[in-house]
Amino acid sequence: MEEDCPNVQVIHVVVSKLDGEKHEVHTEDNQIFKYKKLCICTGGKPKIIARDNPYVIGIRDTESVQDFQKRLTNARRIAVVGNGGIATELVYEIQGCQVLWAIKDDSISCTFVDAGAAQFFLPQLVAAKEKLEQPVKRLKYTTGAFKVSRVTSDTLGGALGPDWSAGLDLSGSKQESHNVHVEYKVEVAQILTQEQFKLTGKCAEKFIDKREKAQLPSGSGILDDRWPVYIELTNGKIYGCDFIVSATGVVPNSAAVVENNKFGLSEDGGIKVNNKMQTSVMDVYAAGDVCTATWEPAPHWLQMRLWSQARQMGAYAAKCIIADMHNEDVQMDFCFELFAHVTKFFNYKVVLLGRYNAQDLGSDHELLLRMTKGQEYVKAVMKDGRMHGAILIGETDLEETFENLILNQMDLSIYGEDLLNPNIDIEDYFD
Repeated sequence: MEEDCPNVQVIHVVVSKLDGEKHEVHTEDNQIFKYKKLCICTGGKPKIIARDNPYVIGIRDTESVQDFQKRLTNARRIAVVGNGGIATELVYEIQGCQVLWAIKDDSISCTFVDAGAAQFFLPQLVAAKEKLEQPVKRLKYTTGAFKVSRVTSDTLGGALGPDWSAGLDLSGSKQESHNVHVEYKVEVAQILTQEQFKLTGKCAEKFIDKREKAQLPSGSGILDDRWPVYIELTNGKIYGCDFIVSATGVVPNSAAVVENNKFGLSEDGGIKVNNKMQTSVMDVYAAGDVCTATWEPAPHWLQMRLWSQARQMGAYAAKCIIADMHNEDVQMDFCFELFAHVTKFFNYKVVLLGRYNAQDLGSDHELLLRMTKGQEYVKAVMKDGRMHGAILIGETDLEETFENLILNQMDLSIYGEDLLNPNIDIEDYFD
């Protein structure tokens, strides 16, 4: 960074306190830095279940991924708790290891996609993983080695980007491809050591490979004391495993800066910002996962704590700071006009646009669906004849067309279900 940007100085320290009135940042090695303008970009921290349990880890930054890889090498079975993006990518990428996926919902990956798209993905849980080397068009960032004054378990590194798993060897100790078992509509009741499990006198569930025809009733497992840790779910089932991955999302990492400062905070602890990314403390801005947008959003934009959105907020906050220092006005960035997120689940390209799950549209909306098994899944969210959101899975080539339709709010009533007719090339009409 310092080589590419001569006007930037990078200081590797842990911040202990912010004094908004004095415009001072205090660090744990007793340094004090004065500022004219400050932007808080401390991100989010994982909501880890049983944070102090040595058999439970979170996946948040490059350091935690390295720890995960090291543990996975000798693992026979792991449990993944959570139903978001990290959890979805993990259960697909892991090979040579049994995976118990515990989710609180009735369909997989529901943080991003609906139940229909989840059904489209399900065959990939048991299918052999394809190795497709495709070029990545997104800008990628790497982390270098550095030292901070003091590193603790609460010290977080750089957040994982959308291509964090590319090129990583996520293989366990067994010679097999995917072996994933999903437990739906459950949460973690308790985590037991080997000794604690023995005292319960209960039976651990046998791990069932879905490719096997044998169907075992619940509770038909054997008293299995070979696992270092056991996870009991709220449905009463107990599974043994080598370790547990907590992938239950993040909360704003704001504790170090909000104390003794008059920040406006949202219910989840996010620092409230206005449409110029300004907080309620003079000359202090915030961007990314640590903040909560309080401005009136555009009809088709919503805040989600995603790496791509955090980067957009950071770039816009920088513009706002420079404009303020020069007494200039700055217009809201166009990226806040439409929610758009591109990722990859189960080796499929996934594009989310606008109110892709009909968020805040009420009950009087309709859905147009098109699915080709194993190839594509297209969902358009319609209301009053206009498109308000879309989910595109696979190489549909519809993202630019649908983006324009959502932004332009063209009346599409006359097309009806033919809007998704695969025999009609709608890009010629609307692109």
